[in-house]
Amino acid sequence: MRRLVLVAKAGDWPESEDVDSVILNFDDRHRRRLRLTTEAGESVLLDLTKPQPLDDGDGLAIENDEGWIRIKAAPEDVLMIEEQDLASTIRLAWNLGNRHLPIQIVGDGGLRLRYDHVIEEMLSSLGVMVKRSKAPFVPENNAFNRHGRR
Repeated sequence: MRRLVLVAKAGDWPESEDVDSVILNFDDRHRRRLRLTTEAGESVLLDLTKPQPLDDGDGLAIENDEGWIRIKAAPEDVLMIEEQDLASTIRLAWNLGNRHLPIQIVGDGGLRLRYDHVIEEMLSSLGVMVKRSKAPFVPENNAFNRHGRR
């Protein structure tokens, strides 16, 4: 089984050397060691020295310079919150941030978060228009990680 031993951020790896890709959900994009199946059906082992955030477009180097595997964010069950006025967006961000939820900013002020029926109910009670859908979930980087990553 081939081992994936190095992470390079999107734009920092030779994308012309990608030999395959893996589709990972949000939870599986922050691991140290994990058996993965590529889109071509090959079993590979993610084998990093420490857990690292993996984002859509990042590359994983295959041991012994055998090429790169591209990371793709999997579509997940998410809640979409459409663009709102600035005051409403700030109020909403405070309510969601107070719950330490990872959030993705989409477009010019839309928000995407992982589906949770309790949060969906809370948002509805606040009068927020919420739409459930399937989409890749790539939340904003948080301020507490020293590398500026999740």
